[in-house]
Amino acid sequence: MTMTPQAAGIREVIERFIQERFDTKAEKLAPDDPKYQALVEQFQRENWLQDAARRVRQLQVVTHSLKPIHPDAKGSNLYAPPESLDEHQGVGSHVLPSDFDGDVVGNAAALDVYKFLKLEYEGKSLLERVLEEDAELASALSDNAEQSQAWMKAFAAITEPRGEHASHTRAKQVYWLTGEDAADDDDFHLLAPLYATSLAHQVFQTINRDRFSDEAKEARKAKREGKLVEQEVHDYPDIASQKMGGTKPQNISQLNSERGGNNYLLASLPPRWNVRDIRPPLKVESVLDDPGIFGWRKEVRVLVGDLKRFLETNPNTDMHIRDLRDDYTAMILDELALFTMQMHGLPPGWSADENCRLAIEEAFWLDPGRAQDDSEFRDARNSTDWPDEIRRRFANWLNKALGGKLPLGDVEFRHWHKELARDASQQRLLDSDRRWMEALMDDLESIDDWQEGEGNE
Repeated sequence: MTMTPQAAGIREVIERFIQERFDTKAEKLAPDDPKYQALVEQFQRENWLQDAARRVRQLQVVTHSLKPIHPDAKGSNLYAPPESLDEHQGVGSHVLPSDFDGDVVGNAAALDVYKFLKLEYEGKSLLERVLEEDAELASALSDNAEQSQAWMKAFAAITEPRGEHASHTRAKQVYWLTGEDAADDDDFHLLAPLYATSLAHQVFQTINRDRFSDEAKEARKAKREGKLVEQEVHDYPDIASQKMGGTKPQNISQLNSERGGNNYLLASLPPRWNVRDIRPPLKVESVLDDPGIFGWRKEVRVLVGDLKRFLETNPNTDMHIRDLRDDYTAMILDELALFTMQMHGLPPGWSADENCRLAIEEAFWLDPGRAQDDSEFRDARNSTDWPDEIRRRFANWLNKALGGKLPLGDVEFRHWHKELARDASQQRLLDSDRRWMEALMDDLESIDDWQEGEGNE
């Protein structure tokens, strides 16, 4: 049987893929090993395709999946390409490009079949050709037309749900009012939401390019320096990342595995009240000088003054007096927490300004967002015990602020240091910072994997 040049080209792509998989499996086997001979037989083109057509039943290509809703849910998944969806002004799967990534759910051991169907020839994947019932692909699969059609039908079924459409007790369900009478059951539809996995993957890739690509980093740097560049700067404030699948993200889906389980959540928050007098602390070496930027705040001056006058009365050390002293201290620590959060509300990276003279530990403390784009800053921050240095600076500042008539020294220094270390508000801020850094490092690791994968395609 004579094939067209296009069919011959498709067959060459198929045979190259099968040969590469054979080479990987057989690289440690000697040619006279019986296992080697078994592999030779298994990876004959028609034998491998026959096995792939059998195993493809263990997979389903989807655009909307159920397991992200609950990993133990066993209902239906759907394959709904953009062209099959109604267009509307909202953002949804209908806006995906024609070359969108379909997701795969099912037996991870059969994913090589999906990799086979993702093979491309002349800009079109084998799966697309299967769904189009492409005659050239049918000719490339087998010289036996009947066999080719059977395989084409088997491979096309990868986009079809298994059995009847069904929900599950662990899936979410929503009663949606479609009529006007909320007391009438017939005026409701019962909806079973699915996760728009192809759209989520497109969003993930877009945000990663906007946050971590070399072009985006250069554009943000130019923005900070006041330079003109053609590259736009995209910002995603208060973005969060939801982990799916734990240590086995592949159990959720193939695309979830490629993302390392990370799925971005965009902020849906009320507007923030911007206070105009909150400015970056530039041209100072410390915000905890005597009195310093923090000490000059009205509320802080009042609290420190009250505590100083109280201590200057030389009170006794009974429980009531200690509680009153600790109350003053707690209110000062609350002001420190508020100051910290206000500094965190400034645009990230302000400490990179040439007019910023802060000690690096204070930059680590007050400008954590700079770690997102500044790798040197991030590495230094992660390798430094900057919280303890801030506690030391705070204790020194408070000793000096309360000084004068009071003979304050190492004992008081250790007390202020300890109070800050165990303050609940400070601990919440540090815990939040730790979780944010862990999420950032996970994102960066996922980006490295993603970029490596992009380079290997």
